[in-house]
Amino acid sequence: MEHDWQVCADNAVTWARQHLGSTAYTSRCLAFVEDAYERSNHVEIFGGDFAGESARIYAARENTGVPPTGAFAFYDSTGELFGRRQDWGHVGLCVGDGRVVHAWDRVRIDHYLDIPDLAAPPGWDPPRWVGWTPVQRIFRGCRPKDWEAVGDASAAAQRMQATRFGEGPGPA
Repeated sequence: MEHDWQVCADNAVTWARQHLGSTAYTSRCLAFVEDAYERSNHVEIFGGDFAGESARIYAARENTGVPPTGAFAFYDSTGELFGRRQDWGHVGLCVGDGRVVHAWDRVRIDHYLDIPDLAAPPGWDPPRWVGWTPVQRIFRGCRPKDWEAVGDASAAAQRMQATRFGEGPGPA
């Protein structure tokens, strides 16, 4: 499957910016960035079940400088979710100039180096910068998908989270 990486990144950034201010993705940061790529490019991508796992799968620690536009920017983020305390991680989508759109208390844009200074949810450690993953790695193994049948993106993300982990509040 051939892709124009810049077009894919631009599509994802546009989709993500359209959700600024939304609280629908609170505690579903990975679903937010995946939806940005998947829904805007009509593909299904395959990472981990949560941001920390995806950071490991995508080898984010190998890229520690300023993330380029379209990259997933990863953070360690440890807290209790679904009755387990672990590094669930946090992830955002780089929109350029080191700025990242991400689902925290709401979908917002922050400089990637400022995200560790955000107020963490109660019982959570502040996020710590890990690194980033390029668009090409995110798309490895992807397949075409028609997302229209799935319906509303944030509602689908919430259903998927409940299926994988059960219900419960959590971090961004």
